[in-house]
Amino acid sequence: MFSVGKKIGIDLGTTNSLVYVEGKGIVFDEPSVVAIDKESGKILAIGTEARDMLGRTPGSISAIRPVEDGVIADYKIVESMLKFYVRKVYGRWIFFPPYLMICIPTGGTSVERRAVVNAAIQAGSKKVFLIEESKAAAIGANLDITKPEGNMVVDVGGGTTDIAVLSLGDIVAAESLRTGGNRQDQAIGRYMRKHHNLALGEITTEYIKKEIGYAILPPKNEELEVRGRDLMTGLPKRVKVSAEEISETLSEPLSSIMEGVKAVLEKTPPELAADIIERGIILTGGGSLLKNFPQLIEKTTGVKAQLADDPLSCVAIGTGRALQSIDLLKEVY
Repeated sequence: MFSVGKKIGIDLGTTNSLVYVEGKGIVFDEPSVVAIDKESGKILAIGTEARDMLGRTPGSISAIRPVEDGVIADYKIVESMLKFYVRKVYGRWIFFPPYLMICIPTGGTSVERRAVVNAAIQAGSKKVFLIEESKAAAIGANLDITKPEGNMVVDVGGGTTDIAVLSLGDIVAAESLRTGGNRQDQAIGRYMRKHHNLALGEITTEYIKKEIGYAILPPKNEELEVRGRDLMTGLPKRVKVSAEEISETLSEPLSSIMEGVKAVLEKTPPELAADIIERGIILTGGGSLLKNFPQLIEKTTGVKAQLADDPLSCVAIGTGRALQSIDLLKEVY
């Protein structure tokens, strides 16, 4: 029995990291960004402070995302991030190190899993547990996945999209795609460069997506003034871009998600597919907040789709709820 040592759940996302503490709920929600001094390698800032430096740092400072497409790209920096998160919510410990449960993309490789576990151990955890993001998202969305009934979740994160059908407490069919909200932002950036000769930072492309991005059925005559750097003159420039333009731009990155959803449905046993038709598809993750995204899912599959009550926090909340049954789980280290 794990009677001592605080239990902490971490949704280590490409875009944001959320930390859940037993008995307190979500206590930390900040961008997965780290600012580093290039010469010394010293970490200068983590989280919101580091994100504010994106695109604004001098040559001696680099603001980076150490988790790319749901996979650890820089092991040492992720280790430092985990230490930062744990100490911020737990403080320093002498006798009772924390137990960590960390979310990973569905279908992650053994190498990817081991990298997460090693980083958590080096951060000071006594025992480490892993949970697939789609399973955590389903639990956080208040779905009872323990019954012999089909539940389908589409979790659109910053770097990955996890699609799964769950029944009897486990995943029956799933796909994990290396695409998410960040790919949509990148598509907008490429479009603005090609069609408007305007260079934009990632904070601005994300803002455009949130303001006038539509998965389908964009309203006519909705526009947004965008400011950036003119690629021809190098000078500051402002242009107006329409919702219809952005919707067309987003169609390519969204199409891969739709293909993934259809692929999972095709692999789903008929009885569970019947349950999904009745219950619908639940959407979680920040990427699912794109305007008219549920309508796109329904148009593509013919199955009703709806947002979870708290799409941004579902994975972290699910991790926390799974922590309550941690005595029944098998630690991976």
